[in-house]
Amino acid sequence: MYQYSLPFFVNLFLTAIDKAEKNDDLEERIAILNDTFRYTLYCNICRSLFEKHKTLFSFLLCMRGLLATEEEDFNDYRFLLTGGVSMEDPPPKPADWIPERCWGELFKLSKIHERYDNFHHRFAEDLGIWRTVYDDTTPMKIIKDPATRPKVMEGLNALQDVMVLRCIRPDRVVPAVLGFITEKLGEKFVTPPPFDLAGSYADSNNLSPLIFILSPGADPGSTLYKFAEEKNRDIASISLGQGQGPKAEKLMDKAREEGTWVLLQNCHLATSWMPKLDRILEEMDPKKTSPSFRLWLTSYPSNKFPVAILQNGVKMTNEPPKGLRANMTGSYMMDPLPKEEFFDGCTNDPVFKRFVFNLCFFHAVIQERRLFGPLGWNIQYEFTENDLRISARQLQMFLDDYPDSVPIAALNYLTGECNYGGRVTEAMDRRLIATLLKAYYCIEAVEDDFVIFSAGEDGPVYRPPPFGNHAAHLEHIAALPLITPPGVFGFHENANLTKEMGETYTMMNELLLTAAQGGSSGGAGPDEVVGEIAKDVLARLPKAWNIEKIQESYPTMYEESMNTVLAQELTRFNGLIKVIESSLKDIQKAIKGLLLMSAALEGAFFEIFDGKTPAMWIKHSYPSLKPLGGYVNDLIERLKFFQGWIDHGTPVNFWFSGIYFQQAFTTGASQNFARKYCIPIDTLGFDFFYPKEQHPTVKPEDGVFTYGVFFEACKWNWDAWEIDESDPKVLFVQVPLVHLMPCEKEKTRSFPHYECPCYKVSTRKGVLSTTGHSTNFVMPIKVPSSVPEEHWIKRGVAMLTSLDT
Repeated sequence: MYQYSLPFFVNLFLTAIDKAEKNDDLEERIAILNDTFRYTLYCNICRSLFEKHKTLFSFLLCMRGLLATEEEDFNDYRFLLTGGVSMEDPPPKPADWIPERCWGELFKLSKIHERYDNFHHRFAEDLGIWRTVYDDTTPMKIIKDPATRPKVMEGLNALQDVMVLRCIRPDRVVPAVLGFITEKLGEKFVTPPPFDLAGSYADSNNLSPLIFILSPGADPGSTLYKFAEEKNRDIASISLGQGQGPKAEKLMDKAREEGTWVLLQNCHLATSWMPKLDRILEEMDPKKTSPSFRLWLTSYPSNKFPVAILQNGVKMTNEPPKGLRANMTGSYMMDPLPKEEFFDGCTNDPVFKRFVFNLCFFHAVIQERRLFGPLGWNIQYEFTENDLRISARQLQMFLDDYPDSVPIAALNYLTGECNYGGRVTEAMDRRLIATLLKAYYCIEAVEDDFVIFSAGEDGPVYRPPPFGNHAAHLEHIAALPLITPPGVFGFHENANLTKEMGETYTMMNELLLTAAQGGSSGGAGPDEVVGEIAKDVLARLPKAWNIEKIQESYPTMYEESMNTVLAQELTRFNGLIKVIESSLKDIQKAIKGLLLMSAALEGAFFEIFDGKTPAMWIKHSYPSLKPLGGYVNDLIERLKFFQGWIDHGTPVNFWFSGIYFQQAFTTGASQNFARKYCIPIDTLGFDFFYPKEQHPTVKPEDGVFTYGVFFEACKWNWDAWEIDESDPKVLFVQVPLVHLMPCEKEKTRSFPHYECPCYKVSTRKGVLSTTGHSTNFVMPIKVPSSVPEEHWIKRGVAMLTSLDT
């Protein structure tokens, strides 16, 4: 949706010349012109960007200027975006508190320019101050302060400070980037102009449409109707969809003659009619169109939206306020809650008002959880005001029908399973939404001392308002803390870290899409870098296995299904090895000019240059989010595991994460058990044991020993032998050895546990493959826990077979 035409930029430039302060000194006049145009451009582009992209645009504007004047080195900028692309393994970490990814990026930093030679070694000489940087809430302040600045940072400029911060504290990069922009361009470039409908209208004319780019929860309609009233304009509106095109055309024809306004809503739902709208606007005759005519459009982002309309129109975004407090205020202002006859009209008034507050709180929580990525929801659902509206109406209806008792079960089912749950498609997300709602729709909520959340001794306490009218409820909401602790949403404090790191890496990946390819003076170009990486990977990659020969030693046997699993795994890895080998050899030939690059090969070339795993490899690979270096190391380790299996026989302990298709492995384990005891395989499930002996040397009588999985959002308590709360800043920990034991479903042990979902990668989201299995979800694994299961469900606790580094 971010499309801008050349005439748009030319008009902005001419406007900036008119607005710029006059000066007789040529150099000063040019500097003033540049500053004025830069800020005019920033303001005009910002009004059509979503909030999450405004900082990105400011930084891009800032860096493009600095790179053009050679004030900054392009290789430094690329390192900030990629974290380095060196394939060398770093030396051992000097301290346990340093994360693997941090140490790896510091090592890669030492390879990009001679000014960073041995940076990681010099970093290790000052571990005391770096530990303070790692633990502090304002690390950049410590790095910048001359009294505490580490020795290794001497001589580095502001951008290079941010580069080092990316390595050691990626969660604080976005605030550091804002500080960098402020230092270079001024504070006005990090303070986007407020939504200004009158200003956008002034920039429009009768031939160019005004386009609202929508986001979930945004409703520009009410603002527009109010603005039309101020301008004394009639506005006719229609919501587009099937068969609405001809009606919209009639409205436009009438409005063009009469000089009124037309609002076409939800253009993304009428993609087949949009090309016709494009033609209508292109053929519009200014002589036959009233000067006061305006066409207003609303649309969610869509790749089917005509580019010409986007380029010629005036684009705007108006997102709803962020945060729990703002969300709840918006919910209370939504029809029908402000209406006195609704809010005060229930026969069971105190319970209704208490539950309405809890419902709005629940609505805010499930929306805010989306900001935490996969930790919040596996799939980012668009919960809407309509879900809340129908739930509030049903709440009143049920309380009117059952005045003597609160039908908790019915309310939970209708609200959690139907109204909100109707759009929730993933099993673990359905479990989550039901668990969250039960904390608000419960019999305890009727009690006067009911507390929604307490942050401990010094923290805020969230509770429903005392009995009162609509205004009293709004007053109570306004008194809620502006910054909401993650515990309100059910998370551990570490969730903020996960969220902020996600924001940093997303921002850097999006900036990388805008970065020109190539290196500046003193740095290697793409051909040289990619050529070296291709040579290195090919040298490390083993040859494909001769499966027929291996099957002589591991034949298909009724008694040992693991032989079949081995053959299938080797076949899959052979396919992957051949794709990697052929693509790298073709890239080498293309670099030498011996082969013409296809689009797929060119894509792989630049992905390798950016330090990413090529999409053409991932297409034939097991799921992985690792960067190129991590992916290659992981692949080599997997191949070594299977070579060990071939050379030394079926392992005692299986590297669960190293297996390409884990579901085939678990099926093999079940098959062995079913055939041994002559039990139908479809009656079997799994029991899970956690043996104290973590390095057994003898195979179990039944089942398999597995290792190599990671916990996210919790840790393993080695003393209590159960899961426990995460340590501060530790996001992932190793799961102990797990004994997967096939057993008949009705004979599964009952013990205090949390049914922990196991995923292949941290996105958690997958699709059903042709085998009927998810491409990401592996299986639920029961882990011992003395804490109620609901606690871990809200925390978002899961197992991952592969990390992102």
